[in-house]
Amino acid sequence: MHADPNGPVYYRGWYHLFYQYNPEGAVWGNIAWGHAVSRDLVHWRHLPLAMVPDQWYDINGVWTGSATVFPDGSLNMLYTGSTNASVQVQCLALPEDPNDSLLRNWTKHEANPILLPPPGIGDKDFRDPTTAWFDESDGTWRTVIGSKDNNGHAGIAMVYKTKDFISYELIPGLLHRVDGTGMWECIDFYPVSGKNGSEELYVIKESSDDDRHDWYALGRYDAKANTFTPIDTENDLGIGLRYDWGKFYASKTFYDPAKERRVLWSWIGETDSERADVAKGWASLMSIPRTVELDEKTRTNLIQWPVEEIETLRINSTDLSGVTIDHGSVFPLPLRRATQLDIEASFRLDAAAVAAINEADVGYNCSTSGGSANRGTLGPFGILVLADGKEEQTAVYFYVSRGLDGALQTHFCQDESRSTIAKDVVKRVVGYTVPVLDGEAFSVRVLVDHSIVESFAMGGRSTATSRVYPTEAIYAAAGAYLFNNATSGTVTVEKLIVHEMDSSYNQVFMSEDL
Repeated sequence: MHADPNGPVYYRGWYHLFYQYNPEGAVWGNIAWGHAVSRDLVHWRHLPLAMVPDQWYDINGVWTGSATVFPDGSLNMLYTGSTNASVQVQCLALPEDPNDSLLRNWTKHEANPILLPPPGIGDKDFRDPTTAWFDESDGTWRTVIGSKDNNGHAGIAMVYKTKDFISYELIPGLLHRVDGTGMWECIDFYPVSGKNGSEELYVIKESSDDDRHDWYALGRYDAKANTFTPIDTENDLGIGLRYDWGKFYASKTFYDPAKERRVLWSWIGETDSERADVAKGWASLMSIPRTVELDEKTRTNLIQWPVEEIETLRINSTDLSGVTIDHGSVFPLPLRRATQLDIEASFRLDAAAVAAINEADVGYNCSTSGGSANRGTLGPFGILVLADGKEEQTAVYFYVSRGLDGALQTHFCQDESRSTIAKDVVKRVVGYTVPVLDGEAFSVRVLVDHSIVESFAMGGRSTATSRVYPTEAIYAAAGAYLFNNATSGTVTVEKLIVHEMDSSYNQVFMSEDL
């Protein structure tokens, strides 16, 4: 998998995931659409390539696109083609046989390309159409395409409308624009409905080609004016909120009608060298599919959580709740194996230590403040995974400080700096602040699978994903630990349940799977 998830969709009982794929090697090039299907979002079967670069308008790559499902259950696919002159154009594809629930064969429309870059937009700055939505006011379907302005400094989102998905009209004005954010690709745009009659908000998300992060903003959408207005300008698109603070890019959501939920996927690239990818013969993977919804407690951020089907892989569970860890301590977890885990944990700080803290550590930053080795009055504390007890470990932790205004501030971080002794791996400390409301414990769920760690803090208000490549903390040598590296006080582990996880097969689709 060399890049983005494409056109995720639920169709006639099957979940479909298409993705950017080079069938000829472990590096970028010859981009086609790989295709896999699942009944449960967990167990996947690979199908033959869905689309390949075989026309002048996509000969340099069948790039990212989105599926649109119509009220009658039919669907189409909009995607970006890179032409023989490397111009980015938009194209339409249809299932060859709508009755084929596996969507094995696709027909590229004879009218392709259906959209060329508009005036003022660079030939290589016009890509990745979103899933279309229907606007009842004029009976048209609308889709968003990302780009950047003439000077290249501001990211922009443009909206097109169509009645037949062949002829399009660019709606005047911009859906959104933010200075200093550069090229916006892989735009996503969708509503998050409020519960109990609360106001519906919209999510706009962009993948920033400049910094390779996925940013989102919450706001209000005015269809008539064709504008998105953020609810908080300090958390506008590209400058405030991120889906994930680690390795997580080119994400895309789809609405799952089977379980009435919105599901998010992301491309997780490698952090080792291209030479290493060539040697092992493969590169990249997809994140665990996540549900995404509005955080009704804060209404300032989204909640992301692994789809419930992941829990079917749990095979052995160990309850270690109630442990108290003194400051400066490490506590090994008695596990049979620790390379594939689903960990649920929540922590409480010593009330006296919290009351006594007077440090104003307003400059603390996950990425620049020394990682899990940096000691403060109330942290860091958390879990070490893929740890051999000597050299290798990945730390998932909280760090609490008091700001100049007297309020406590919580950082959720993931420290990769000791994740491997391999030399050709990029290792960072990632993370950011996370809201913790009065009375809430510091909670985290950590998914571990050999060389990837996905963590979800405070019920999914903040997430961090790390690609790690342990060479010592593998198989039977891998362990997990609780730790409290604070300079004072204790941490009580109110809940700690560790589930060993079974493997999820990844196989070629066979006829008997129907």
